[in-house]
Amino acid sequence: MRFVIIHEVPSMGEHGGGRMRIRSSRHLETARLEALRGALASLDGIREVRANALVGSLLIFYADASSRTQALTLLLGAADTQCQFAIPPMSGAGAEAMPAIEISGADIFKPLVHYIFVRPLLPMAVRMVRCVLKAIPFLLKGIRALLHGRLTVDVLDAAAIGTSLLLRDFRTAGMLMLLLHLGEILEQWTRQRSLSTLTESLALNVENVWLLVNKEEVSVPLAQVRPGDLVVVRAGSSIPVDGEVVEGEGLVNQASMTGEPLGVLRGIGASVYAGTAMEEGRIVVSVRKVGDGTRLRQVVKFIEESEALKAGVQGRFERLADMAVPFTFALAGLVWLVTRNFRRASSVLLVDYSCALKLATPLAVLSAMREGARHGIAIKGGRYLEALKEVDTLVFDKTGTLTQASPRVAEVISAPGFDGREALRIMACLEEHFPHPVARAVVRKAQEEHLQHAEEHAQVQYVVAHGVASSLHGKKVCVGSRHYIEQDEGVDVSVLDEDIRRQAALGRSLLFMSEEGRLVGMVAIEDPLRPEADRVIAAMRELGIQRVLMLTGDDERTARAVADRLGITEFRAEILPEDKAHIVQELVSSGHKVLMVGDGINDTPALSAAEVGVAMSDGTDLAQEVANVLLTRPSLDGLVHARMLGQRTLRRIHGNFALTLTLNSLFLLGTLFMILAPAPSALLHNLTTLAVSLNAMRRHLPPTLPDADA
Repeated sequence: MRFVIIHEVPSMGEHGGGRMRIRSSRHLETARLEALRGALASLDGIREVRANALVGSLLIFYADASSRTQALTLLLGAADTQCQFAIPPMSGAGAEAMPAIEISGADIFKPLVHYIFVRPLLPMAVRMVRCVLKAIPFLLKGIRALLHGRLTVDVLDAAAIGTSLLLRDFRTAGMLMLLLHLGEILEQWTRQRSLSTLTESLALNVENVWLLVNKEEVSVPLAQVRPGDLVVVRAGSSIPVDGEVVEGEGLVNQASMTGEPLGVLRGIGASVYAGTAMEEGRIVVSVRKVGDGTRLRQVVKFIEESEALKAGVQGRFERLADMAVPFTFALAGLVWLVTRNFRRASSVLLVDYSCALKLATPLAVLSAMREGARHGIAIKGGRYLEALKEVDTLVFDKTGTLTQASPRVAEVISAPGFDGREALRIMACLEEHFPHPVARAVVRKAQEEHLQHAEEHAQVQYVVAHGVASSLHGKKVCVGSRHYIEQDEGVDVSVLDEDIRRQAALGRSLLFMSEEGRLVGMVAIEDPLRPEADRVIAAMRELGIQRVLMLTGDDERTARAVADRLGITEFRAEILPEDKAHIVQELVSSGHKVLMVGDGINDTPALSAAEVGVAMSDGTDLAQEVANVLLTRPSLDGLVHARMLGQRTLRRIHGNFALTLTLNSLFLLGTLFMILAPAPSALLHNLTTLAVSLNAMRRHLPPTLPDADA
């Protein structure tokens, strides 16, 4: 058993304290985990210890370097004598005083060393008994498969081992079991490392939440929230706690928990869960469960579901592997009927196509997902690797995707009779409740102008795809797009026509504000293009993307200015969110395989409709939840790397398939014509399986790419 530090926030000074999450490599019984928690909590300087029995993890809050060292020493004593305690490099205050503890083991090499160096020294009788005892689990596994009516690879392995024992060929049986065991260790190690990496990369980090205290909303760290507190959640935000709705109603997307993509209505009395996301509305949740444990439990469940989303090619090869088993038995039977030579017939059982086909493909998929996570690409299931390779049409949302996720207010323009600074102050007051980049830009501009925007308004209503509305001193105030203000609210904006044309020519987005049906003013949002955007689009075309389309709610002049700068020849302007989804659906219906990239609440229908939905890490929680691929770095370069990863993974899978067929066919012919004896044929077959498995685990992307934590 080993303990691994999977995440740590180091001590920030003498009194700052730190925290680290530690996970066990083996499942720990709840009683043992609680015993460890109690022992750690009793140490001087350990402020709090939280145990999560579901994943076997401990979250330790420590006061200083000394208490951290005591905790690690206790865990090392609790672990097995031959274990590995992996500790990432420390940084920050106190780092130099903390010891680097690392005990490296070689579990994967122990069976091999024993077989080569220890086994020959044992008496023959001992070797025979050990071989038979080791064979029992393999034989039982095959028998169980037969009893359930399945003729699978397990049956074939049991038959090959059992036949070798009957022939008293203990060397072949032992070698076969050794190589099968090494293959299992290899798969388990890859799966564990992959799922651990993916769990960390997909975890949603919620630092602060809005608490309702004495009818006022206060922003506090999530760690301070306790059962019974009232948490306010608005559209576009992730629900950070388990609890019950006590005020308001809204649509909640529970895809991360139930897999159902459509939002469900949650009102007073309904339960909501951490890890789900608000699509529309506003709710106040009375907290039942809170903390990293709840969050981690949902993420782990999601990871397990994601692993079940196998690539189509993986499913095909696994079915093909099982289909090859009856063929192998039939061929062995045919050889026996023709030659009446049991040894020659048994040799056929030692060479088959199933093992390599069934092992190498999932290893390639898991390794690719893990490699993607290291490079800032979180792929939520093997099927999306295949889809990344197959897509031929690339659809971008403009704002926050092709443009930087931190737009800025370039100019504030007031309508005649109104003050621009006052308009900006009120806008910031309304927009601060919403996570969209444009809203953040307005709030940031007000802060730069030193404008105080206390809560003077009534409850803010989010009008999906349009803007926000509220009541201020008895007057209706609306902030949103031109379509919302002019078409839905009937406000005349013609008094600013000249300014609107001037700003549009500069490629800026406009946010309007009205009060009681009169235009107050507008802010021009400068949305700088991502510096890598044109390079990424060109690279995606080189990688086989045939069509690139940009979608935006901006007017045509603004959209054309952006498209021309990026070399995009096809775009749709002045569209609503439902239009984005309809456009993607039309492309899919016409036979295109669509990759959609977006970041906002209004992009989620289109992300769901596409073959592959990609969200940016600096987008809204909802977009990140709905997307199939998450770029965890604020750069579009991950899009190119994801496409390359999909292409190269599928290429390697097909290459392994061809190699398996070729080599095993040669070995099979060798056994049929007695060129190869059973032991060498079994060795060559299993070495081929290990070789294609190791090949599947090789790096897919160029080694020059930096890791996500670099």
